[in-house]
Amino acid sequence: MYLYGMSKPVLDHIPDPLTLRKFDQDQLLDLAAYLRKAIIDSLAKGEGHLGSSLGTVELSIALHYVFNTPDDLLLWDVGHQAYGHKMLTGRKAAFDQLRQLGGISGFPKREESPYDVFGTGHAGTAISAALGMAISAKLQSIERHHIAVIGDASIANGMAFEALNHLGTTNANVLIVLNDNSMGIDPSVGALKNYFDAVKKEKANLPNFFQNLNITYSGPIDGHDLDLLVNYFKEEKKQSGPRLLHLVTKKGKGLPIAENKQVTYHAPGKFDPLTGKLNPANGKQKIKFQDIFGKTLKFLAKQNAKIVAITPAMPTGSGLVEMMEEFPERCIDVGIAEQHAVTLASGMATQGLVPFCVIYSTFLQRSYDQIIHDVALQKLPVVFCIDRAGIVGHDGPTHHGVFDMAYLRCIPNLTIAAPRNAKVLQDLIYTAQLGLDQPLAIRYPRGYSQLDELSFNFEKTEWGKGEQLKTGSRFALLSIGTLAQTISESLTKLANSEWFAHFDLGFVKPLDAEMLHGIFKNYERIIVFEEGTVKGGVGSAVLEFGALHQYSTPLDLEGVPDEFVTHGTTQKLLENLGLDVHGICKKLNSVSNKNKE
Repeated sequence: MYLYGMSKPVLDHIPDPLTLRKFDQDQLLDLAAYLRKAIIDSLAKGEGHLGSSLGTVELSIALHYVFNTPDDLLLWDVGHQAYGHKMLTGRKAAFDQLRQLGGISGFPKREESPYDVFGTGHAGTAISAALGMAISAKLQSIERHHIAVIGDASIANGMAFEALNHLGTTNANVLIVLNDNSMGIDPSVGALKNYFDAVKKEKANLPNFFQNLNITYSGPIDGHDLDLLVNYFKEEKKQSGPRLLHLVTKKGKGLPIAENKQVTYHAPGKFDPLTGKLNPANGKQKIKFQDIFGKTLKFLAKQNAKIVAITPAMPTGSGLVEMMEEFPERCIDVGIAEQHAVTLASGMATQGLVPFCVIYSTFLQRSYDQIIHDVALQKLPVVFCIDRAGIVGHDGPTHHGVFDMAYLRCIPNLTIAAPRNAKVLQDLIYTAQLGLDQPLAIRYPRGYSQLDELSFNFEKTEWGKGEQLKTGSRFALLSIGTLAQTISESLTKLANSEWFAHFDLGFVKPLDAEMLHGIFKNYERIIVFEEGTVKGGVGSAVLEFGALHQYSTPLDLEGVPDEFVTHGTTQKLLENLGLDVHGICKKLNSVSNKNKE
């Protein structure tokens, strides 16, 4: 698309918002059409968050057109919706490598651009950060605007409520733009969502929640009416102090199939840019771990009426949709509220229910105090089902689940299991619902298992027991979780594989002491592999065991080093970490060469 005789597409003429502001306002509609097409065309080729960014095209243009970014500070909560912002700030060409190794991030990132003033990825942070920036500006006598764009699902997060509560007591120059599309990844839930729906229907007849917090409220207005947005923002630019503009938008706007299937098109993978039709999968797909979990729990819930499932706004991603449909009162979406989810589960556990609290590893970090204070301290039998454990790929450092083994294993009264395959995962779930005397955490990865079909022939798990998977004469390989499969494959490629024994630890806590004593006594060297941080992880636990019992056996720890892992394909990231078949073979050959007979 070209404007007024331009020889290049319009975005090629916009290296930054300074150029955008030279456009006439009546040119912006054509720009919006081109920007929306550019997002669709870019994301059709690969992974990315489509629906959210299509819904904020007009908003992105209006904000950068009216406000003096980057001097005025613009924050995007979570960041799923910021692709238009990135294209308008000189990064359109970089979308060929979006979320790829060495390419641009799928989220705002401070190192990437001066227009990304705060790194995001988790929900509910933007208002707090914007308020911190506004208070800083006042202390330094700096005149500028601070704009926080936050969705209706994210603003229900506890941290956002805390920030609103503080903001209302200040005169900080903060404009909150509430992007209300009634969606997170799944449909928004909760009383605040119901309130927003009521405001949209009967706006003048309801007391205003934000005004009662001393935050000036405007709206709701059509978030896709570009002229209206620009005019409202021009008025907001004349104002100061805490205020909120309520926009109503549609997730997936401009691509009909994405508008109608908003959950699927949140991040759809490859699709036809004209029709939106998803590219068919090549060959028969294996079963995802999230679905193994969800189907197993639903099967068991039919037999055990005490089972309940709790998810903080992730029923689809956690495999709980079928259970939610069959047992709507026993499968609870609490919204983006991880802290509440954990303590809600603890309350249920006190009353004899069997709560399965299903949270991604990266989001479980947000409820750390609740795990310690409300669950472990009281020794309550909550089952934490930790999805997306390990390297998750394109979402990058804000979403990799590499810290959970380290941050959980130091908590007393907590059992931590990491199944090496789907069958072990199912048996753990089965055993957990039979009854526990303390909390249990089960971590499992994103992606597909090696199963084509599920079996519901369960076996009872013995807590704290590992298993020897392969015999060997000289060196002991210890693994945790699904990395066992990669190690087993690696061992088939070694010329001297008979030297290497392989043990699945099975549990991060408690460790199998009997098995470890045998390993330390009978092998020359021990190598521990984990898809988690080396510092404080399961390898550290094995080191502590060896030191406690005064073993002198040399120990090598292989895992995630003391740095944040970037974004890219999971396979490429594991390759860079030396946790793929090639890297493991290289490590084992090195051990062999150093320890030749």
